[in-house]
Amino acid sequence: MPEQYAATDKRTGLEVAVTGEFPPHHDDRIRIARTTTLFTRLMSTILATENETERRERFHAIETQLEMAEALIRQDVPEVQRLMRTTLEKMGITPEQMDEMAKKILDQLRDGGGDFPDFLSSPEED
Repeated sequence: MPEQYAATDKRTGLEVAVTGEFPPHHDDRIRIARTTTLFTRLMSTILATENETERRERFHAIETQLEMAEALIRQDVPEVQRLMRTTLEKMGITPEQMDEMAKKILDQLRDGGGDFPDFLSSPEED
């Protein structure tokens, strides 16, 4: 029999329910409750936005961030990169500016002497 966790936003009364087979571990259940509560607050905040254009922009922004979180969890690096690129482009950052930022980050990592994953190595090193 499926279980259910419901969270209600006190400000707006919006309720979100998550139904399914939940893991038995106590910490997992805490994470389910906390994530559902955060999602409920987020949705409530967006829905309370009176300006329709701003509300739609906020929905679109959070959709992209949730897609990115899901891709990160799946460890789908190309999808994370695509979503990040799309987000930065919408912010008005050009591909050339992105390349320059990436180069600066890599240089700082190298200067710090830290180890970093192979996918962060610059193309000229390959």
